[in-house]
Amino acid sequence: MSGAVDLSSLKQPAGAAAGATGAAAGDHAVTEADFEAKVLRRSMQVPVVVALYSQRSPGSVELVKTLERLVAADAGTWDLATVEAEPNMRIAQALRVQGIPTVVAIAAGQPLADFEGAQPEPQVRQWLDAVIEAVAGKLEGDAPPQEVAEDPRFAAAEAALQRGDLAEAEAAYQAVLAEEPTNEQATAALRQLRFLARAQEVPESAIATADADPADIDAALAAADLELYQQRPDAAFDRLIAVVERSAGDERTTARTRLLELFELFDQAEPFVVAARRRLAAALY
Repeated sequence: MSGAVDLSSLKQPAGAAAGATGAAAGDHAVTEADFEAKVLRRSMQVPVVVALYSQRSPGSVELVKTLERLVAADAGTWDLATVEAEPNMRIAQALRVQGIPTVVAIAAGQPLADFEGAQPEPQVRQWLDAVIEAVAGKLEGDAPPQEVAEDPRFAAAEAALQRGDLAEAEAAYQAVLAEEPTNEQATAALRQLRFLARAQEVPESAIATADADPADIDAALAAADLELYQQRPDAAFDRLIAVVERSAGDERTTARTRLLELFELFDQAEPFVVAARRRLAAALY
């Protein structure tokens, strides 16, 4: 992969609650909550192939099925982690994903090789063979990965997410916050969950609708949600900053409030968040 890629932001602090969002099903499904255990730690033993896909992309779903067949056939020489991109934005951002599907091989905790777009099985097989050969004799072997201790209070939320029941997951996170209002993990998970529930209701036509009528504040909000859901935070931020620049009164307040909510979905030290905050400040003052 070109350039340094820092995956340290995806490591869970010791004793951290595993409450990140993600409703992907299957034996190989990975979310932000278990990325460290199932990908970073596991990659110390065998290469882990991370497949970022979207249910909206039939080609990416088919690629995941291809990888599932291949990992079963290879009997432990490598491992597979399937990541649904939309509810696991931090993983996609950390791996600098530009399009879906994207497949990244990780070894010894670092990205080794990647490709983007759906590929036929023979090409995927050739790529996998090259990855396996590149790390031969350099990792610890295929001992089972260590499990990360989880806060039992998050079990109900995790179970609800696996079923795709966002309302029940939200209630579970709220129960944690009722008991511990300062729990950062639950707060962050709840923000992500509420955004996901809202964004999934936005029609595919939202961006075109907003572009056709820049004065429609509701259309702009919906379009920004869809752009962020599509892993394009810069586009979402730019759209709402433009609304702030040209509007006044309640509309300006509404756009600014939504923009601040979107900022909170990310690590505030992320360069694109810092840059967008500066642009917002310039638009306001």
